[in-house]
Amino acid sequence: MAMDETILLGAVAYDPKVVAIWEGIRDYFNNSEAAFDFVLFSNYERQVTALLAGHIDIAWNTPLAHVRVQHHTQGKSLSLGMRDADQDFHSRLIVRTDAGIQGPQDLAGKTLAVGSRDSTQARILPLHFLQQEGVDLKTVRLLSFDTDVGKHGDTGTSELDVLQALRNGDAQAGTIGDLIWVLEQSAGHIDTGLIQSVWTSPGFDHCMFDALPDLDPGKIARFTTALFGMTWENPEHRRLLELEGLKEWKPPREAGYDSLRAALADQGYPL
Repeated sequence: MAMDETILLGAVAYDPKVVAIWEGIRDYFNNSEAAFDFVLFSNYERQVTALLAGHIDIAWNTPLAHVRVQHHTQGKSLSLGMRDADQDFHSRLIVRTDAGIQGPQDLAGKTLAVGSRDSTQARILPLHFLQQEGVDLKTVRLLSFDTDVGKHGDTGTSELDVLQALRNGDAQAGTIGDLIWVLEQSAGHIDTGLIQSVWTSPGFDHCMFDALPDLDPGKIARFTTALFGMTWENPEHRRLLELEGLKEWKPPREAGYDSLRAALADQGYPL
């Protein structure tokens, strides 16, 4: 295939494992007659800019970056696929057991630790959903951890900061994503005598492959055919799927981003 037929994908290097993931996927695509290469970015803002400028064909985007691309294309951008694990994410309200907080209704007068300002799961959406639960955020002191800004919460570092703030007693409550909560529990890092989860948010969706509406239909067809051709039953495919945290690639859906669009509008978040 000629170079101009190569699918060029952008991804953000939020962790060293990203290199291994996309090198493996590149090899799989190239062996599937879908010429493929990737470019790594240090942050999602730069990646979105590159996509909008036509410097890359497809971007592997967080929910915030996905909504931003849609905003800048007047809703005309193409959503190409997502992981099964990207569907029905949740955020958690975690509390110190000695804080007397049984749920969102008890947050008034408390210190609430939140993740990075660009983290969908650790700040933007939990604050939005808590307000829907009737929490007046003006009565709550927010303790913010703007860690790894630009990576949209992908590293999970700010969520670990939230957990540590509760352990230290710097906050009585905090918001983190369900994934970090489960992983930290599995690793034995949660003292359930000290910290517990008292509320789970409504579901929302996470990452998406985005493209501009004028992307060559042939590239779209080759990309989606190869992507959805990956199966858990194939050991080599499974290795790559496990690295990227999924069992099956799913067709895109948009309803799972409605709450994020509403939250960004309510919070005056710049797109």
